[in-house]
Amino acid sequence: MSTMTINGRAAPLPNDLDALLIDVVRGELNLTGTKLVCGAGVCGACTVLVDGAPVVSCLMPAGAAAGKSVTTIEGIGAAALHPVQQAFMAHDALQCGFCTPGFVVEAAAFCDRWRAAKGNAVPSREEIAAALSGHLCRCGAYDGIYNAVAAACSGQFDGRDVVPPRVEARDKVTGAAKYTVDIRHDGQLEGVVLRSPIAHGRIAALDLAPALALPGVAAAVSLLGDDRMVRYIGYPIAAVAAKDRKTALTAIAAIKFSSEPLPAVIGLDAARKQDAPVVFDKSSRKKAGNVSEGAGGPAAWKGNVRGPSAAFSLKPKKVRSWVESARAAHDPLLVEATFRTGTQQHACLEPHAAVARFDGDSLTVHVSTQAVFHLKELIAKRYKLPHGKVRVVADHVGGGFGSKASFGTETVAAIELARAAKAPVGVAFDRHEELSVTGYRPAAEMKIALLPSSAGDLKALSFTAYADTGAATNSTLAGLARLIYPAEGKELADFDVISNLPPGAPFRGPGGPPMAFALEQAVDEAAIRMKLDPIALRKRWDPNPNRQRLYDWASGLDIWRKRKNAASESGRYRRGIGVATGYWLYIWQPGSKIEVAVKGGRLIASTSTQDIGQGSRTVIANTVAHEFGVEPHEVEVRIGDSDLPEGPGAGGSRTTASVIPPTLLAVQKLKAAIQQGSKRQPVPGSNAPWRELLAASPDLSASGVRPEDSKPTAPGVRSPLRDAGFIGIIFGWMMRRFSNLAIGAGVPSSVQVVEVEVDTWLGHVRVLSVHTGIAVGKIAAPALARSQAAGSVIQGVGYALYEARETDPRSGEVLSAGMEDYRIPGIADTPVIDVHFDEGGFGHVLGGSVGIGEVATVPTSPAIANAIMNATGVRPMEIPIRPDRLIAALKGRAAA
Repeated sequence: MSTMTINGRAAPLPNDLDALLIDVVRGELNLTGTKLVCGAGVCGACTVLVDGAPVVSCLMPAGAAAGKSVTTIEGIGAAALHPVQQAFMAHDALQCGFCTPGFVVEAAAFCDRWRAAKGNAVPSREEIAAALSGHLCRCGAYDGIYNAVAAACSGQFDGRDVVPPRVEARDKVTGAAKYTVDIRHDGQLEGVVLRSPIAHGRIAALDLAPALALPGVAAAVSLLGDDRMVRYIGYPIAAVAAKDRKTALTAIAAIKFSSEPLPAVIGLDAARKQDAPVVFDKSSRKKAGNVSEGAGGPAAWKGNVRGPSAAFSLKPKKVRSWVESARAAHDPLLVEATFRTGTQQHACLEPHAAVARFDGDSLTVHVSTQAVFHLKELIAKRYKLPHGKVRVVADHVGGGFGSKASFGTETVAAIELARAAKAPVGVAFDRHEELSVTGYRPAAEMKIALLPSSAGDLKALSFTAYADTGAATNSTLAGLARLIYPAEGKELADFDVISNLPPGAPFRGPGGPPMAFALEQAVDEAAIRMKLDPIALRKRWDPNPNRQRLYDWASGLDIWRKRKNAASESGRYRRGIGVATGYWLYIWQPGSKIEVAVKGGRLIASTSTQDIGQGSRTVIANTVAHEFGVEPHEVEVRIGDSDLPEGPGAGGSRTTASVIPPTLLAVQKLKAAIQQGSKRQPVPGSNAPWRELLAASPDLSASGVRPEDSKPTAPGVRSPLRDAGFIGIIFGWMMRRFSNLAIGAGVPSSVQVVEVEVDTWLGHVRVLSVHTGIAVGKIAAPALARSQAAGSVIQGVGYALYEARETDPRSGEVLSAGMEDYRIPGIADTPVIDVHFDEGGFGHVLGGSVGIGEVATVPTSPAIANAIMNATGVRPMEIPIRPDRLIAALKGRAAA
């Protein structure tokens, strides 16, 4: 048997010629810091050093490592952290952390080479980007990565031991952080799902016996519903558990089933035809998925089209009349256009995964989830188990962006198989599954008509949206246009177009980015026709106090003051500046609870929320530390466990606003208890009185439940739903009653100013800089908030320029189901990002802080589109803004 040296120790290599190096590293050696993501050498998460050179272990045969020295993330800085690791921590060059080990391994090798050749010289952004071009970060932490690598290469972190702004940063840069895919119980089996090869049909017969007969197979279960229907390619049919993945895949192939195919319809255009096959008949409509954050209202169905959902309209008949009259009169101020947006995949680097284990009648499930406590409730309800018998754990979560908030197939399969096999079972989706059946931001077609009045106010807005939701419903795009830019009348209609494609799912500000792509371009076009500064027009039409302050900030930027008129440049490369506005709702979760305790002199804060990279651990630690006058790293934060007090989900930017107020209440109670029980007061003049009281305190604890907000006193601060009239109040009641989400007063807002460079010969667009102004109240964790803001911009750049799911229009097969086919932004796509936080507007919220993750990405795509218009005189009508589309538009303008 051949051997290799790994992290300084000899290790045997398997005789299996098919074994890859990553299989040995993660499996037999249990070095789980190295992550498997793409399996194609595209993302870099599996990077290790072989004889000092970075290689992707997902492609390297294990046998090729014979006689070589392999170093994994666990071996980087094993004795003392490498300067790159220190720099990554200091610059918060990470978020969820799933990609971080691969980046660190590659960056450490680059840093060592650089230092050997160039000493303490600072590498350029281009040199860093070239070195890390084989790595992807879905959270978009590239801005911090640039800064960290440059600082490490220049010697700034030699011999330093930093205290990071993110409390779990050390675990993430060393590979010690454990994700669901890293969980391995004794005797754990591997689960795999059998999926439908047809887009529509009924499974007439299913025979699991051939799979169960294979050696090494412990269980096989059906995942079909009572109607045995499949409604898209990839629909789950059955699952098997076996001793290893290879055996499980063999077992899946052995299952025999027969199907009765039914006519299928694929995509937005085909599903809207009158003679299109119907995906859900009246009796099965409740089986459709949900693409929204919360409960939806009723709407009519006609074939595959659900809608209109038009409850947020205001004087719709008058709007139609005004628009028709303006059209007939050839009113030059009437802006009419049809915009289209593509499908955006969540593309989480940690796949959807679950590990289920029964201990007697108790069930423990490790899940990559955005809703630890809520998932526990759903599991208990489905399996009729007492809540005390179900435990859900998510120590670390490798991204979610909305796709991991439900009770998914991976969890169902793991539980069913574990029960059948009487052994722990892990189910982790492969990359094809992750990019095809786990949800997406639906594509949309949006028809808009915007009419200013003769006095320069906004008179009417008509907005009709058709969302390509697949086997799901409940999209809201047009409805969101009610809560910005007040007008005399608004006709707003949302339609779901259902087809035999996998269901969409909530994605970071559901409905917000596509709505803004259309509306913000229409407002921009109105400014051009009215010969007004685009920021000045927004300031006139938009009275929201948070955004008024951001408009003042944006209009004062040097880059905006020096902005040229549209299409004033000539030549191949042309630069332009664009602006756009975005908002999201201030959402918090009633019932959220925090326990703060002192045990053995140490502060401990506990709640069953989870950290998907947005920094909930650090927000809680910072809040407690500030109140007691200690450092955040001195506070132990326990989260990611449903046995802890009820915590909020991570979705809709609710976490910060849900955890800080109860934390402050719990701290107040704990302080009172400590003082009451203290036998002696602090030393007079002490600059650390609470540190002394904590050290002398017996073990005590106190809890706080998220309180209602106080009444706002600042002018103009109110719930945006009140501006929607009675129907807005009803909507808010429904969200609270059916989704346990409260919509508070005040509006998280963002204004972005973007500079682009357009290659008019090849149609390439490069985003040069982004100035993003964000109003979300007090910033609880400044470094992490900046990372969130910058990452949101990066996802917005991807949405605008690159990302698009491709499907076969005849079969319904998702064709872009690999990271080599689905393009997300890389580090070289990162613009220079300037983040401005306006910390006012939320003084009525205890702690003054609300969430940032949604609002920060809403205006990016329209700001880029408006910048392209400013550079070229051509308005992008469809995203992604591909080179071929831009070239065609430029040629069309030239021909005109």
